[in-house]
Order: sequence, then structure tokens, then C-alpha cells
Amino acid sequence: MKSTTNYFLSDKNLYTTISGVKMPKIIYGTAWKKKQTKDLVINAILNGFRAIDTACQPKHYQENLVGEALSHLISQKQISRESIFLQTKFTSLDGQDLNQPLPYDKNSPLTDQVRQSIEKSLENLKTTYLDSLLMHSPMKKSEETHEVWKIFEEYVKAGKIKVIGVSNIYSLQMLEKLWEKAEIKPSIIQNRFYAQTGYDKEIRKFCRDNGILYQSFWTLTANPQILDNPKTVQIAEKYNKTPAQVFFKFVMHIGIAPLSGTSRETHMKEDLEVLEMPDLQEDEVNHFNTFL
Repeated sequence: MKSTTNYFLSDKNLYTTISGVKMPKIIYGTAWKKKQTKDLVINAILNGFRAIDTACQPKHYQENLVGEALSHLISQKQISRESIFLQTKFTSLDGQDLNQPLPYDKNSPLTDQVRQSIEKSLENLKTTYLDSLLMHSPMKKSEETHEVWKIFEEYVKAGKIKVIGVSNIYSLQMLEKLWEKAEIKPSIIQNRFYAQTGYDKEIRKFCRDNGILYQSFWTLTANPQILDNPKTVQIAEKYNKTPAQVFFKFVMHIGIAPLSGTSRETHMKEDLEVLEMPDLQEDEVNHFNTFL
């Protein structure tokens, strides 16, 4: 199977980080894919995805199989490394399964754990640089969060990482503190997008005000009340799309890059088709805004 449409040749399908790095408006997420990871990443890319999210955390991700997928496609000249926005994460001990091989020495100082994790990611992904590195979540102590961040900054300065950010950060105060103390500011926040956190309204405003890109996960799974709403179904029928597609179009309209974790090729194609949909009308945008 050869690569199909490249949806990201046009800037209209890309966001730009505060440091000028381009990021596709939709990202393929690889959590929970286990042994299927390689085949699914290959399929996602061949169908048109150009951003891949993973983590150096064997508990939920098979980062090495992402690397095998990319290596295969690059060797077959179906993609170039430069055409892929590759994002991974440093996961602290709290988020690791201690019964599985760790990407670092758990007895080493925190700063060494971060360096070892980054080097392991570069090895797993068979690349000399990362487009994006996220903290999988803030550390328990703010001092440790800033300690980790300084190592991230070290790798950005060395040219091995383009942009850095944080996942699972739901405290505006915590984000403000990181922003204030960071020499290299966070470019990306990646959070669950759901009602239990008020859809991160304050955090998303902070992101908009400071040029931080917001990535969402659980965008569909956590929002059945939006997808099943009669008005959402009506909007989808108007565009001859699914409720999931029109909701993805809405989140992109408000500046969010959703993660798609689908394992079905049909859904991969549908998710990417959102990029070519016409803009939603004002009343349709207002409909979705009522949930947020």
C-alpha cells in the first residue's frame, strides 16, 4: 500500500508553535496498541497522518514499535523523517509499571532519569531528534517539575528536541508557575478534554493568550453526550459526515489538535477527512460551545 493523500501540505492544516515549529492539526495516538502498534502506525501514516504521539512508558505504549514502523516506511521511501511530527513523553516512576523494564535506572537521580529516558526514546524511535517532548504529568513537587524542565531545555538547546510541553496538567496555577520559571516556555499542553475538568476553560485561555498549542485526548470517548445530541446529529447529516467528524471539526475550529487513537482504517480516513471539511457555521459553533 502506498501513501495516499498528504493532508498536511497546506498550512491551513497545520498549527505553528511559539518557536515556529509546524504541528499537524490532528495526531495519531499510540496508547494501548500493544503488539499492534507497528502495523497501526504504518496504516495511520499511509492513510495520511503526519503526527504520531507515543511515550517512553511500556505500561501503556510500545515506543520501540513506533520506531520500527517509521524505520520501515522511511526505508521504503514512503515517508521522510522530516515529514513526521514525532512526539513522545518522559514518564516519572509514579507513572511506570515497576514490573516491566524501565527506560532508566530508578535509583539514579531524577535528572539522570530524564536524560536516560530521552536517550532511550531516541534509540527506540531510531531518530536523532524529537519534534516534541512532553512531561507525561507534572511531578508531585513543583521543584522536581522544574528540575525535569531544565533537562528538557538542555536538549532543546542541543538541537535534539524542537519543542517541549506538559501532559495531564489540570491546575492553572501550576501551569502559570512553570511558565514563569521556564527559560524555554512550554509550547504544548496535552490534556483530557471532558466535562469533569470543565473542558480546561481557564487553561485553554492561558494557552491562547500565550501561544501554547492545546492537544486533546479522550475527545470522543469522554463526550458521548455531545456526539449523541440531536443537534450534533443534525449538523453531521447536513455535511454528510459523522457526529465524531463534526465534533473534531469544532475542536480544530477553537484551536485544539485532537488525538485520534482509532485502530480502524475506516475511522482513520474519516478523521483525516475532517481537515478538508468546510468551516462550521456560527450557529453550529455556538451549539458545541454550549457544552463547554
